[in-house]
Amino acid sequence: MPRREEPADPAPGGRVRILRRELEDFCSAIFCALGIPPREAEDSAKILVAADARGIPSHGVAHLSRYTRGIEAGLIRGGISPVVLRETAVSRVLDAGGAMGMSLSRAAMDWVIGAAEKHGVGLCSIRNSNHFGIAGYYTEMAARAGMIGMAFSNTAALGVPTNARNAFFGTNPIAFAAPGEGGDMFSLDMATTTVTRGRIEIAEREGRAIPPGWAVGVNGKATTDPARLLEDMLYLRGGGLLPLGGEGTATGGYKGYGLAVMVDILCALTSGGTFGADVRDSETTSARVCHFFLALKLDMFRDPAEFKRDLSKMLRDLSSLSPAEGAERVYYAGLKSRENEEECGRLGVPVAGGVWAGLGEIARRLGVAVPPVVQR
Repeated sequence: MPRREEPADPAPGGRVRILRRELEDFCSAIFCALGIPPREAEDSAKILVAADARGIPSHGVAHLSRYTRGIEAGLIRGGISPVVLRETAVSRVLDAGGAMGMSLSRAAMDWVIGAAEKHGVGLCSIRNSNHFGIAGYYTEMAARAGMIGMAFSNTAALGVPTNARNAFFGTNPIAFAAPGEGGDMFSLDMATTTVTRGRIEIAEREGRAIPPGWAVGVNGKATTDPARLLEDMLYLRGGGLLPLGGEGTATGGYKGYGLAVMVDILCALTSGGTFGADVRDSETTSARVCHFFLALKLDMFRDPAEFKRDLSKMLRDLSSLSPAEGAERVYYAGLKSRENEEECGRLGVPVAGGVWAGLGEIARRLGVAVPPVVQR
């Protein structure tokens, strides 16, 4: 068992580790102190911490500061019962009414899985929601239930279409998960932009330039200045993130552009929500966004045991490929995240020092106890 001490204020450039359950309880306590009902607070905390545990800090507990501002401003609300706009045996369309996006999405995926269990397929489209964390959290719910899961969300308009200079689509994540044998899982969770805004924010906090190919400035040409880029995006001056494939058409940027628009169609046009450049951030909180969830029962296609057997073989085959010169191994989607989670179970969840210091300030203001840092 690791030895633990009460933390001193960590150096902004370093990082600390916190036991996963204690970090979840800490985040949940902050949400509760902000007036979020306990179940919603617990769900939201688990999803945020899962991002850090899987090695995706851009979607993790660093978002608590943004949630705090949004909740205190009344722009993100707990205790909201979404309005069912349309419903069939296999589908639902919801108006979230500004609810907590993570807890709402978990409940929506539970409903989708239940519909798929009865009818083979389940779908849910949601409008007027908030940030829902990592899309892969929801698809893996379906995979653990023995199904194929998909999840999508539009986001604030941060991505610049090929050959344009102004943002029109979001990072618009796509997630897909399918189960294998013995807990094996293929779990793809990706933005349709080259990087997420969170990666830009991390570079700004650490005082680093961003690489060419991540984003363009107000003139539609490559930029390496994260602070200027974030400010220009916030105030809609122009510039933004590049789609998958990068700048122009030579490296396939139009493909990421097309995928991003596809996500907007699935999420916003099916729910009657906001899309394109009208999905905007403010200085206090994330934009009101739309989500789409899908689950497919395996026995609609073939014997589930045979499907899982073949998927596990596929994953073994991928892992056994000879690595390229200079590379240590070949990964498949979700493997790194699973290994990160296993390490965090032993060592604690890593949190950037600057983020931890900021969370400590929020906790002290709200009267929430700060958990101890793990010392090895």
